[in-house]
Amino acid sequence: MSNINLSLPAVEIREVRTRSVTGYDGKAGELVQKAHDGSLRDVERSFQQCAGCSITKAACMTVLIQDAAVIEHGPVGCSTCLQEYNFTYAVNADLRGVSNPTRRRIFSTNLQEKDTVYGGLRKLEKTIRSVYERTKPNAIFVLSTCAAAIIGDDIESACEEAEDELGIPVVSIVCEGFRSRVWTTGFDAAYHGIARKLIDPPKEKRKDLINVINFWGSDRFTDWFAPFGCKPKYITPFSTVNDLRSASESAATIQACSTLGSYLAAVLEKEFDVPEIETAPPYGIAQTDRWFRALGKILGKEEIAEQVIAEKKEKYLGRIAQLREKLQGKTAYVTGGAAHGHALLSVLGELGINAVGASIFHHDSVFDSGRDENDQLMQRVGDYGDVRNYRVCSKQEYELANSLGKLHPDILLSRHGGMTLWGAKYGIPSLLVGDEHYSMGYEGIIDYGERILDTIENDEFVKNLQKHAINPYTKWWLMQRPDYFFETSDKKEKGKEESQNAGIE
Repeated sequence: MSNINLSLPAVEIREVRTRSVTGYDGKAGELVQKAHDGSLRDVERSFQQCAGCSITKAACMTVLIQDAAVIEHGPVGCSTCLQEYNFTYAVNADLRGVSNPTRRRIFSTNLQEKDTVYGGLRKLEKTIRSVYERTKPNAIFVLSTCAAAIIGDDIESACEEAEDELGIPVVSIVCEGFRSRVWTTGFDAAYHGIARKLIDPPKEKRKDLINVINFWGSDRFTDWFAPFGCKPKYITPFSTVNDLRSASESAATIQACSTLGSYLAAVLEKEFDVPEIETAPPYGIAQTDRWFRALGKILGKEEIAEQVIAEKKEKYLGRIAQLREKLQGKTAYVTGGAAHGHALLSVLGELGINAVGASIFHHDSVFDSGRDENDQLMQRVGDYGDVRNYRVCSKQEYELANSLGKLHPDILLSRHGGMTLWGAKYGIPSLLVGDEHYSMGYEGIIDYGERILDTIENDEFVKNLQKHAINPYTKWWLMQRPDYFFETSDKKEKGKEESQNAGIE
């Protein structure tokens, strides 16, 4: 299990804790092997087009807590993208039974140039008091930015003093963007703060509750847990501060996305004796079988797990086979975060679609649990075969555009907005599904497979768009290998020759 120390204000970054990398080009199977034998190393790019920031990931786990407020300590520009969570909260609240979603409480200390000279702590202290008076939250989270970290503001001390004064948790979240090139460290930072300040030791242990660490997808788990006599306890979004306090009382913890929940699940197991289910999330038939069996084992209800598996297979396998027949021979490309990208690759394997490539945002060499069973990409390769053109691509869209132009699959699958644009420019039908639960389980294979089939069959719009779209990348770039900017010169020349032979204009 990874190094966990809740006495420290900052979580250990992923480059150190999980040996994460943001650059790789090759076969998925070779990546898995290198990660397991310890030979995987990150690469430096001589050119980067863009990057993600940890603060947005910390924000999406704190802003959506029902009765909390969030303060971004830094220039106001760092908080402009956080307002989108008002929309996310309002649109998805009904999925979690929140009948009257309120506007999110998002604030900024609005650091100015003079504050970077004289310090911003007084401004932060005033902001915390003002936010408390205006919103009366049950907890306040203070997110650090690069500017606040550069000038050395002691945010932790300011939060502790405010907590003593106000009588509510005031939680420092150390998530400035330059701390880690793996922006998912922001998830860990948020959960580190929640575990330090909010989760209490258990007053009693509940056999009927299972923690679910997830985003804001539809509720699959209420129906899945019912045969086991349990119900889900969702851990942000849409939880309350009191919900989080009692997370230590649950019978077990599961994750919808191991990129998101790896750290918190390990903390709950190590610090609060809440066991984590010993397998990756349920995407694809083989992994869903393992997942239900692991759930039954951890609850001491293995017979019920076998009964659920049998019933669901009888109900859904016939329809999955029909979809597989319709989609046989189709090709697809996947882009998304690590865990969900691996999940979609498994769904493609189950549907008989050839995954010709993937651009995945980062890769964790090890998992916070220390268990190989959490390795979803390893499961995918073992269950359905290798993925030849597998790229760890830290949101570098120029690399994605290069890959799509060479491979030109029948469909592009994406988890994040903005990425499907590149498929459409090439005339490739593109599917964006933001609900991470949509493709889960046996029924999820059908739901997602039908969407894939519908997207492929309705390609008139993207074909017309291709005729008028302007590709901003030059002919020179499209002739290179996608990993040109972290390759040696001899491979660059080889890649140019390969592209010319392929007739790429």
